[in-house]
Amino acid sequence: MKLALAQINTIVGDLRQNANTALHYCRKAHSRGANLVVFPELTLTGYPPLDLLESGDFIKREATERRRLAELIPRKTGMILGGIAQNLGPGKPLFNAAYLYEDGQCVGVRHKQLLPAYDVFDERRYFSPETSPAVLQWREMNLGVHICEDLWNMEQKQYASNPISVLAGQGADIFINLSASPYEMGKHQERLALVETVQQQYRRPYVFTNLVGANTDLIFDGQSFVMQDGRILGAPAFEPSLLLWDMHQPLESSLSPRPKMEQVRKALVLGIRDYVEKTGSFGKVFIGLSGGIDSAVTAALAVQALGPERVVGISMPSKYSSKGSLEDAQELASNLKIELRTIPIHSLVDVFDSVLQEHFRPYDPGTAEENVQARIRGILLMAFANKFHGLVLATGNKSELATGYATLYGDMNGGIAVLGDLYKTEVYELARFINASGLLIPESSISKAPSAELRPNQTDQDLLPSYEILDAILKKYIEQQESVENIIQALGHSEEIVQSAIQRVDRNEYKRWQAAPVLRLRRKAFGGGRKAPIVARHH
Repeated sequence: MKLALAQINTIVGDLRQNANTALHYCRKAHSRGANLVVFPELTLTGYPPLDLLESGDFIKREATERRRLAELIPRKTGMILGGIAQNLGPGKPLFNAAYLYEDGQCVGVRHKQLLPAYDVFDERRYFSPETSPAVLQWREMNLGVHICEDLWNMEQKQYASNPISVLAGQGADIFINLSASPYEMGKHQERLALVETVQQQYRRPYVFTNLVGANTDLIFDGQSFVMQDGRILGAPAFEPSLLLWDMHQPLESSLSPRPKMEQVRKALVLGIRDYVEKTGSFGKVFIGLSGGIDSAVTAALAVQALGPERVVGISMPSKYSSKGSLEDAQELASNLKIELRTIPIHSLVDVFDSVLQEHFRPYDPGTAEENVQARIRGILLMAFANKFHGLVLATGNKSELATGYATLYGDMNGGIAVLGDLYKTEVYELARFINASGLLIPESSISKAPSAELRPNQTDQDLLPSYEILDAILKKYIEQQESVENIIQALGHSEEIVQSAIQRVDRNEYKRWQAAPVLRLRRKAFGGGRKAPIVARHH
């Protein structure tokens, strides 16, 4: 028997388009001799559908499209499709389901057992869990069909039941997992290790079909695979794919881990492209090019995602902008072959200063005056986006968002925060990786001291410790949720440095609640992955 893993890119809510995509892959799989095609979790709704699931009309239309698809797929080809099922008993009104169709008929359905309610997931809001899992019998085979999280209790042990062991005990000949498992750095190696544990314990083939594509802040990497006897057959990362496996042939391929920054680059490129294309509202993207590293990396990724003709750089020098920064922005635009518009803001800053002078006269110039410059730039960027039906890409990194070293309604403006889950030191690492295949980002943008250039001779380290020190502290506090005492002990920094960094994180939560969605690369990405209160006393 030949089995096909359909690693597809779906659009949340577009039931008809997603059904047509699934049909295309079914026909393609049939033409290549596949007997059974397996799709990702919640195939037709896209993932995550969120409160679309609370619409009765949406639920009805999903069922209609699913039945239409089942009637159109080639005869004698089985299809396992992620979908929605009604719950007529107590609990939430829906199940997260896996349907088995053949010859236009539903020949079996199974429901998701373990419903995650952590990180970006909130499935208990919508679904009831399956309490009586069972194998699906099809063509004299027992299929151990389960959905995404049902795999993850093998080691985490945070649930009372282990679906894999139950299915194995019922005589499953093969495990089949329908997933919508978002990308995060190192996640795929976790998946492989977990399935290897299943293999060692139960000695049965394991099929993992994962979603690919980006939906708002979540990026799905695909990387579907089959594992048997320690051997792997795998689909590519970050692109749609149809992976065929002949169950009677031994697996000969293997997967080797890719460089971290290669994966990060592909993830962010996919995140930008799908945000722009799936919303369908934006022709071009606009980026404020300061000559610094963050805007340079953002622009390079945007060009890879959309092409140079759809990326516009806006250089907005003030009297504090260095000649080198202007030259770096021009060199970057030339290297990337993008349009660059230069709009000096000296006169606009002067107007604001004159208006505010009467009210600010008793006070020395400071942050308020500096932020006026950033907000003028934000206004100009948004004006271009509105006029030309485009999207502003926010360029701030995670170190800046964490510590509040960013101006609300200024450089935080944008529809999506491309680098918002990469720390500053990682932005430099990504820049060097991008340049490894040809100089795109000016070397001086990488080597010079980072600066907002809002006052004479300003550098980031006027207010922050070096990014090597800061990022190590932030990772311990945000990603690992370590205490101040543990961070001091682990890193050896003074209490003053550690406390200052952490207090900045806690004080600036209100900014992050108003920030653009952040393309997620980690479990504790700002936004849905890190739910922190604004009004709170931390210490």
